[in-house]
Amino acid sequence: MRLRPQAFYFVLLAAIVLAAGASMPVISGGSPGDGAGLAPNTGDMSDQVGSRGSSRPANPWTSMPMSKGGHDDDDDDDDDDGGEIPFDEANLYLELNHTDSDLGIHGLIDGDAWKLLEIESPDERQNLKVAATGSLRKQGMTEFFFESDEPQFPDEISLRKFFGRFPAGTWEISGVTLEGDELESEVELSHVLAAPPEDIMVNDEMAAENCDADDLPVVSEPVTISWEEVIYSHPTVGDAGDIEVVTYQLVVEREELIFSVDLPPDVTSFEIPEDFTGLGDEFKFEIIVKTDTGNQTAVESCFEID
Repeated sequence: MRLRPQAFYFVLLAAIVLAAGASMPVISGGSPGDGAGLAPNTGDMSDQVGSRGSSRPANPWTSMPMSKGGHDDDDDDDDDDGGEIPFDEANLYLELNHTDSDLGIHGLIDGDAWKLLEIESPDERQNLKVAATGSLRKQGMTEFFFESDEPQFPDEISLRKFFGRFPAGTWEISGVTLEGDELESEVELSHVLAAPPEDIMVNDEMAAENCDADDLPVVSEPVTISWEEVIYSHPTVGDAGDIEVVTYQLVVEREELIFSVDLPPDVTSFEIPEDFTGLGDEFKFEIIVKTDTGNQTAVESCFEID
């Protein structure tokens, strides 16, 4: 039997394929130009948002590693897709203003450029979802900071309701990078807050209870603010427990001007530079106690320069 030229080339091509065997690259899905060795991304970030806001995966293909010698079925179980990439920084913490009796939750997340960010509470409820669109989706997001509203308790919200909204435990922060890889970090949210600083002095005078007090201390420069070391948890807000203060932050304000300094836990007094106190005659200050859980407790007061 004489083969037609087309049939001959077909048989020759089939023989080459059979001879090559496992060395032929395998493409599952995709389109020309996607490259060899591509497989659908079956990760659990199924709620990705497309460039027009549709609920579809924005990048449904992710590159799978292949050996230089071709695909080997015996190596299927050894493939390592690297798992989730942790964020460079992932923090959730509570901030209590003891003077004003308000409380809120803050978050700071930073890492590889992402197009989708989600935060899930210990009871597996989604609390935040941020999807970049348009040019931001192409450029990618990195550092992301948020703070919730801080309603006053007990008038606007009960402490029980607040802590019920934001339970203590392991929270999951996840995202999707521009390349379609998964980002994930787990963070612990604590309900243990530091007690407020006590025995606050402005020079030799006791600080006022708040800035609305009639008897604000009137002092001369230089101005030194001091307080007692904080070693206990808050007596009425949150859970009782051991605390470890990592930083005291002192913030002094004069209208739109702000002076701020971070102090180690064994330093509980600071002399404000006269270059700053010389800018006016009335100042507001805030002492913020930051613990190793990230939680913060703040007190506020004011003083005058004579």
